[in-house]
Amino acid sequence: MLDMTAMYAMHGALRREAEHLAEVTTRVGTDPRAVLRTAAGWELFKTSLHAHDSAEDDALWPVLRQALAGRPADLTLLEVMEAEHIALCQVIEAIDEALGEPEEGLGRLGDLTDSLVTGLSGHLRHEEDQALPLIQAVATQEEWTRFGQVHAQRIGAGVPRILPWLLDGASSQVVAAILAQLPEPARQAYEHQWRPVYAALDLWHHRDPKEHSNYN
Repeated sequence: MLDMTAMYAMHGALRREAEHLAEVTTRVGTDPRAVLRTAAGWELFKTSLHAHDSAEDDALWPVLRQALAGRPADLTLLEVMEAEHIALCQVIEAIDEALGEPEEGLGRLGDLTDSLVTGLSGHLRHEEDQALPLIQAVATQEEWTRFGQVHAQRIGAGVPRILPWLLDGASSQVVAAILAQLPEPARQAYEHQWRPVYAALDLWHHRDPKEHSNYN
C-alpha cells in the first residue's frame, strides 16, 4: 500500500486556499485585484499547484502509461488528468492578466476565479475518485518514491515557505507523518523558523486589504 499522506495533504491545502481566493473576490469594500497583486497566499497557491501538477505530468503519468498499456479507458483517464492541469494553468494565467488590466479587468476577475475554484474542486475530486485508486493498483513503491522526489525538487528552495503552508490546519497525525520524512535539521528549522515566519503572514490581506505584503 502506497502512503498517500502527502498527496492528500496537498489536496487539502489547495482546497483551503481556493476558499480564501473565492472570499477575496467577494470581499466588500476592496478591489480584489489590489489584494491578489500582492497577496502571499496567491503566490503560494500558484507555486504549490504548479509544482504538484507538473510533478504528476512528468514523473507519474508517464510511468503509469507503461503499466497501463492495452487498457484504453485507463489511458484516457491519464489524458484527462493532464488536460485538467492545462485548463487550470490557463485560468491562472488569465487571472494574472486580469490583475494587470484597467477597470475592465475587474469584471473578468470574478468569473475567472469562479472558474478556477470550480475547476480545481472538480479536478481534485476526479483525481481522488479515479486516478489515486489506479495509482495504488499499478504503481510500484519505487515509482511512487520517485514521484515524491521530483515533487520535492519542483518545490526546491521554496520548502521553508511551502511546508508550513502545506501543513496549515492539518491534523497532528498528518503533520507528524510528513515531518518524519525529513532529516532532523529540517524538522528543527520547520518548528523554530519556518512555521513561526509563516504564522506571522497575512496571506490574503485579511488584516488590512490595503497593505502590501513584504513576503518574498
